[in-house]
Amino acid sequence: MSLQDLFGLDGRTALVTGGTSGIGRAIAVSLADAGAHVLVAARTRATIDETVASIREAGGTAHGIVADLSSRPGAHALADAAGEVDVLVNSAGINLRPPMPDLDEDTWDATMAVNLDAPFVLGQRLAPGMAARGFGRIIGISSQQAHRPFAASGAYGVSKAALEALARSQAEAWSAQGVTSNVLVPGFVPTPLNQRLSSDPATVERLAARTLVGRNGFASDFAAAAVFLAGPGAAYVTGQSIAVDGGFSVH
Repeated sequence: MSLQDLFGLDGRTALVTGGTSGIGRAIAVSLADAGAHVLVAARTRATIDETVASIREAGGTAHGIVADLSSRPGAHALADAAGEVDVLVNSAGINLRPPMPDLDEDTWDATMAVNLDAPFVLGQRLAPGMAARGFGRIIGISSQQAHRPFAASGAYGVSKAALEALARSQAEAWSAQGVTSNVLVPGFVPTPLNQRLSSDPATVERLAARTLVGRNGFASDFAAAAVFLAGPGAAYVTGQSIAVDGGFSVH
């Protein structure tokens, strides 16, 4: 088989939520490089336009969609705007992490709305069409805090553990129709989403020391893994949580 047969995304449409920064942006760019038409979804028009322009300048194709995933109606609106897609990347996230004794219901609800409810709604809306067409890829972005608590995991860690369970349920439902669902599990990656930890040099150094490669992650570390999971060559990989963490999870 050729590399195009394994990894090529020509003719495919990919929706990437949170596609204007951090891991989401790196994945959006990589999917476009692999040939997909990328729909970049985020809250802010200016950052969407900048990301779309960057993809186009590099020779890819992309369009932007302003989306608010803090409510189920917002997730439904995004599904309506996106239409038929072949690849869904759930990268949008919210990272509100007060200490557990201070965690209130509003913070819990806000976290679950973006990190869990939106991926659920988008999957329910978009996966049946993928199944009907015989090809689909759902990719979630989880966290080490889905598996181990540190730095006040709180509702965030719970939401990511649930996202991994959602992926397994989606895999059970649709894999036989050609729709896979998997999750990438980062180690610590300094991005706008975790600015609180990134601003503490001692914490950043300590987290790097927990890896086997001796450094924290870059958003670009997720590009190849996302292209693999999105491509035709990953048809037999489904229901998996794949650590992209420099060995953080085994050290």
